[in-house]
Amino acid sequence: MIVHLVDGTYELYRQHFGSAARHSSASETAASVGVLSSTIALLESGATHIAVATDHVIESFRNDLWDGYKTSDGMEDEILSQISVIENVLKQLGVTVWPMVKYEADDALASGARVAGENRSVRQVLMLTPDKDLGQCVQGKRIVQVDRRNDTIIDEDAVRAKFGVGPESIADWLGLVGDTADGFPGLSGWGAKSASTVLAKFKHIEDIPDDHSEWDVTVRGAEKLANTLREQRDLANLFKKIATTVDTVKVGEVDDWEWQGPRKGFEKAFDEIGASRLIDRVDQIAARRLR
Repeated sequence: MIVHLVDGTYELYRQHFGSAARHSSASETAASVGVLSSTIALLESGATHIAVATDHVIESFRNDLWDGYKTSDGMEDEILSQISVIENVLKQLGVTVWPMVKYEADDALASGARVAGENRSVRQVLMLTPDKDLGQCVQGKRIVQVDRRNDTIIDEDAVRAKFGVGPESIADWLGLVGDTADGFPGLSGWGAKSASTVLAKFKHIEDIPDDHSEWDVTVRGAEKLANTLREQRDLANLFKKIATTVDTVKVGEVDDWEWQGPRKGFEKAFDEIGASRLIDRVDQIAARRLR
């Protein structure tokens, strides 16, 4: 079987800044309708096991680790207000939903990928998100990311091509370079190229020698970079911890994520968000699948 793990928060953004934002007459729930429609499309394409992770609360345990970590401040009200909407309507569709409070959607996806990866009946795990954080969960061609906007597959080779390091070093790479989207800066002077070059040899921050003469790689400004790392190694490790996805969130087992049809009375939830036109599509899928 193939397991589909969807980043629901990203999908809301994608729909909001995609078709929903291009139409001035779009309803307040247009992005939710878009996410619902794209999820139904997965079912129509034959997807059997689907789980959608959402950031029910934007803040997480990472905000306790770093004051500058991302919060809901400044987020579009249209997106914040639709998180609970899409959670409800997807549940009515019969799809497994993981609303995260203490953790983030990425953590649920990482946990789902681990659980599915350990299941021998799973042929492939598709994480439907281009988020670079999830690159650390990629394994060969069996556990991959899918960038739906660009219609591309991000497997282990693609991770290495983009970052210059393998999945096992992505959290370290982010620890050095930082992630402005998530609100932590990395170490001064360390950029994508220098981090890739050094980590390609040592893999993890804790294994990088303090003395640049021991690096045995060509990096511009190596001595200064080594001094910065030596003086701020604790900070680099903190950023690495922040960037590391938690894969122990309780998400159930693969069999729990199998689509068994919509809930009774799902039509009401569809009507409430202006998605009545999607009801027939669901009925048709159910008629084919659940005879």
